[in-house]
Amino acid sequence: MSFPCLDAVESRTKEIVSRSATSGPEPSYTTGVHKEFTSKDPLLLDYGGILKEFTIAYETWGKMSVGKSNVILLHTGLSASSHAKSNEDNPRLGWWEKFIGPGLALDTDRFHVICTNVLGGCYGSTGPASIDPADGKRYATRFPILTMSDMVRAQFRLLDALGVGKLMASVGASMGGMQSLAAGVLYPDRIGRIVSISGCVRSHPYSIALRHAQRQVLMADTNWNRGFYYGGVPPHLGMKLARQIATVTYRSGPEWEQRFGRQRADPSRPPALCPDFLIETYLDHAGEKFCLEYDANSLLYVSKAMDLFDLGVTNQDSIRKSRQKNKHKLLKTYSSDSEHGGGESEVCSLSLPTVPYTEQQQPSKGSSQTESGGGDAVASDDLVLGLFPMRNIPTLVLGVESDILFPAWQQREIADTLRKAGNTNVKHVELGQDVSLFGHDSFLLDVKNIGGSVKSFLEE
Repeated sequence: MSFPCLDAVESRTKEIVSRSATSGPEPSYTTGVHKEFTSKDPLLLDYGGILKEFTIAYETWGKMSVGKSNVILLHTGLSASSHAKSNEDNPRLGWWEKFIGPGLALDTDRFHVICTNVLGGCYGSTGPASIDPADGKRYATRFPILTMSDMVRAQFRLLDALGVGKLMASVGASMGGMQSLAAGVLYPDRIGRIVSISGCVRSHPYSIALRHAQRQVLMADTNWNRGFYYGGVPPHLGMKLARQIATVTYRSGPEWEQRFGRQRADPSRPPALCPDFLIETYLDHAGEKFCLEYDANSLLYVSKAMDLFDLGVTNQDSIRKSRQKNKHKLLKTYSSDSEHGGGESEVCSLSLPTVPYTEQQQPSKGSSQTESGGGDAVASDDLVLGLFPMRNIPTLVLGVESDILFPAWQQREIADTLRKAGNTNVKHVELGQDVSLFGHDSFLLDVKNIGGSVKSFLEE
């Protein structure tokens, strides 16, 4: 039996090796021209890491008002760049092209829109592929562990540099929806409105498990080399497989039933172990297209930040104590490599268990854990107290019934929690399967319903 899928992987590796002789093996992760802000002030990260300096890549659309009161900060999903919309400097279509512009959801006749590439990314912002100023080498996996809050703090450093005291709105979808909520908790006095689309208030075990599987197949690629693959062949197979797992979670079963059904790519040929059904060829194409478009280490770090996301007051208190404990690091004189950048992060001392996993006792009904029996979220006291800082911020929460990655009950949980925290201006919109079968990707595709809801909310 032939295995063309494996032959394709080998061919891709040979192509990369051949190309590296002239242009280098590591792709140039870019979506074109962008602006850059570099902070020379150290940034203390939630888990003890220090970045002595960092750069944030960003792009803008629309005119900023004289009082700088019409600014919208747009947060991205996991692998997106700052290029949300085409512009004169970069005519390439952006990832939210049909949502930004005159008369659109983010109306550039009224608002000045800023979108950044997150800290830890690879499209111009400081991340694992960046150069550590301490030694002139790539951070790789010496880069410190990040959180959503770390990313938001870096974004607000940019806003400070631009002289933006208060945002008209903080808007985001998927991971961006998480950042938007984190911004509301961290800077409630600096945000006029919040929009969270297909987001959550804390990561659910299901989504953590899916991202864990993605990281494991990526790290199992021998080319990953524990993160030090720069200058060699990047782990393109691991990236391809990780993207295939992710792609399964981005759409819905009913939509794929309509698009692909059980059709085979070529019914005249006998079944094969390589991509054979149309859905398999689609996943293979999605993985192949992505495998050299995003830095592997960025995928690891940013996806881990998503797993760590939890706006419950217990987690916030724990992080607050950790930051207080490590605050002295900001006062240090950085005189050695170990006191710079990724080297300042805590060394991981985690070891694998010596005995097989056994079921743990479940939390009692009186605990502060979120219950979701029957698909309905119950706002816990832990989350209510965690979102209390947002009690005065008008908030739009959007969810999609067909979303399996960030299920609709998680958006209901956000809305219910905010209301129980005292927020009387919460609007919750849930798109049923009769409206959208696009699943999690609805925020990228449903201009009418997603875009329409955002537009009306921002213009109230």
